[in-house]
Amino acid sequence: MATQQPSSAPHAPARSAAYPMAKPGYGKRTAPDQLPRARDDFALLPTRERYVAGFVDHLPEGAAMSVKHLAKQLPLYGQQAISTALTALSVAGHLRRVRCPVGGAGDETRWVYRTFWSRTAHDNQWWNTYLTTENATRTVSSTPNTPAPDTASPPPWSAAEEPPPPAPQGPGAEPVPEPTGVPQQRTRNRGPAPDAEPATPAPDTAPATPPTSVAPTFVAGPSPAYLALARLGRDDHRLTLSADDCAALEPQAAEWLARGVTTDYLTSALTAGLPAKVDSPAGLIRRRLTDKLPPRLPTESTPPSTLAPPRRILMECTDCGRPGPPEALPDGLCHPCRTHHHSTTAKTPAHPTEIADIKARMANLRDLLKPV
Repeated sequence: MATQQPSSAPHAPARSAAYPMAKPGYGKRTAPDQLPRARDDFALLPTRERYVAGFVDHLPEGAAMSVKHLAKQLPLYGQQAISTALTALSVAGHLRRVRCPVGGAGDETRWVYRTFWSRTAHDNQWWNTYLTTENATRTVSSTPNTPAPDTASPPPWSAAEEPPPPAPQGPGAEPVPEPTGVPQQRTRNRGPAPDAEPATPAPDTAPATPPTSVAPTFVAGPSPAYLALARLGRDDHRLTLSADDCAALEPQAAEWLARGVTTDYLTSALTAGLPAKVDSPAGLIRRRLTDKLPPRLPTESTPPSTLAPPRRILMECTDCGRPGPPEALPDGLCHPCRTHHHSTTAKTPAHPTEIADIKARMANLRDLLKPV
């Protein structure tokens, strides 16, 4: 029977049922692509980091992840030790702290602070890709929700009319004749001759069926190009055009308007620098419409002010809290903190003989301080 060897790291304390939870939207967030829990999940970490990682891994979604709350639940280490352990876990690829923008009142932007945790360590490229995808899925849409149109069928009668009265019932009741519908008058027709008498219908003859109403035909008015050419003679009598001239020159003037110019621009371009005497106004206008044809303007795009500003997740330095894009904070640390972390971890441990000399010197100092 194999003998189980106990781990050198202390077991993480059981999570209290009353562990404080963060506000909605804050706290711990579990990252995807994690392996199932195993006994040797954090075996490569030092003792303190293994202890903190085991505790954080069992916290629920949305748990408070501040150093102060973690230090209250982990009695073996203080806040400074917890902060150093979280920095080491960030460098190892288990943890990232971010700021996520959420919509506020009006144009106000509110930031929430979250800690993404992964039991399985990932490199910087994986974290940058994941946080970019998380940013894309959490982009706030600025389009308001419009209510669905009312598709209910209209009532059988108009809102301004009342429903037809019910027919009288009873043995002695007489049927009430239904009123004959009068068609809506469209035009004022010429009345009958004065000496003509209206024919009275026979009492047994049924009332004549009202004529079927015909939808009026609307004639399109003149185009803006035609109106601009017709007004040239009012602005300057030397450019008076006939109706046939305006109709013949209308396609050329419409081409100007299709290129994005206004009718005022067209009028000023045709009337500027006229000679003292114009023998053929139509020929002059035709020549100017051809020679001064403006370039086609590009389609105006949506102004930048109406576009919703992109909301991007900002990563925070795990040590000092300085924000920045994910690619600028490798290992979850800013440049100064990363330099300091690597310089402290790169120090070589003291030689055993030096440790013995230090202990002997300290024992000697204690003996000197003892009262005689």
